[in-house]
Amino acid sequence: MSITNDPSTVEHQTLDQHTHERGTAAYRRDVGRALRKKVPRRSHAEWSPAADRPDPISLMEEQNQTRLQHLIPLRFERVSASPFTFLRGTAIVMAADLAATPVSGIQVQMCGDAHLNNFGIFATPERHQVFDLNDFDETLPGPWEWDVKRLAASIVIAGRSNGFSRDVNRQAVLSCMASYRQRMWEYSEMRHLEVWYARIDYASSLEAVNNSFRWWINKQSKRATRRTHVELAPKLTQEVNGQILIKPEPPVLTRLKDEELTHLLSALVEEYRTTLRDDRHVLLNKYRYVDVVHKVVGIGSVGTRCYVALLLGNGSNDPLFLQIKQAQASVFERYLGRSAYANHGQRVVMGQRVMQASSGIFLGWTRLRSFDFYIRQLRDMKLSVDTSTMTNAGLNEYAKFCGWALARAHARSGDPAMISGYLGQKDVFDQAVATFAELYADQTERDHAALVSHLQTAQPSTLS
Repeated sequence: MSITNDPSTVEHQTLDQHTHERGTAAYRRDVGRALRKKVPRRSHAEWSPAADRPDPISLMEEQNQTRLQHLIPLRFERVSASPFTFLRGTAIVMAADLAATPVSGIQVQMCGDAHLNNFGIFATPERHQVFDLNDFDETLPGPWEWDVKRLAASIVIAGRSNGFSRDVNRQAVLSCMASYRQRMWEYSEMRHLEVWYARIDYASSLEAVNNSFRWWINKQSKRATRRTHVELAPKLTQEVNGQILIKPEPPVLTRLKDEELTHLLSALVEEYRTTLRDDRHVLLNKYRYVDVVHKVVGIGSVGTRCYVALLLGNGSNDPLFLQIKQAQASVFERYLGRSAYANHGQRVVMGQRVMQASSGIFLGWTRLRSFDFYIRQLRDMKLSVDTSTMTNAGLNEYAKFCGWALARAHARSGDPAMISGYLGQKDVFDQAVATFAELYADQTERDHAALVSHLQTAQPSTLS
């Protein structure tokens, strides 16, 4: 696959090069518009499984080989809970499917796993609340369409899980796509620095949402505000022989049995400092390492190595929780080529810094034994929305915000003028992706049913 943002590689005989100055937004928009002749917007509606489509269960089992084996049954349990959890937990399956779909050839920094639950609220270093993407384990440079289609499919599947009608689900996708398209046009008109500084904060959220839905924004904002480390400490810690330690909550939080690993993890916290800016060293040096436990995280990440470290600063009422999460190769590398970074923790961190409007002050990476890790604060005013509790109107409004956030993230690394030129001002692309999302939701339901059937007939020993 050839992916480029360089207008010189596009067939320009279809353009009137005298109409716009080369390099301007108007010129690059024409370049994007010309790409429709090669890849019509309506072609994005297409989906049918290839004859040689990889078996989804085999792809999952391939990933299991590098994971903690005693957690594999839990991974299957979480992934098989519903078609929506299946989609969330099997990015590797959709990566293989997306690789066979049409692309315009315009490249961005992809999230790689842009489903509904990987957006949410968190705090910037200045303590402002923003709405943005919050998961970058699969990030890699690639086609912008792949993020868009994964997000669209997740909307339909989430809506079906909530019992919403086809019309409601399709409208939510159309609202998301219209938001992405319109915001991308706005970003294409901005100066590059303005795009880089753009963010979806509390005030802009209220301006963009319907008046009848502002109560929901306020509710989510207040919930996120309470999720600080000080508020978290009484829930996650306990005093043992006069020492503050993380409280085990099996199977989610468990104490490490390997003393050598415990020692190495404490050293790892020290070593990762080198990936932080010098001013962050000053702050981190004020904290001392106290404890570490293993944490089972997410759905698709179950079985990867993940730990929570507790550091204390100015006494027991000054806690800092760091999440140390294993980073493996992106599921898209087999289709797009290897990452430019030797350490996959660095790949995740750099992708996050490119896509997010603002990233955490303790975001860094390191390596332990032969495993790559990235490190960040745990739950610092972070909140992901529970889509299972949404009304149909709520799904529609939330989908708009996700489309907006994805457009902003793509505009930072890609060319918003080329993308908006390709998209145009009509809803041709929106309608096509809405059809794709419905077809792919059907595929996900078939794959989920096959997994459930497999688990019902498989021997327990084959799942561990």
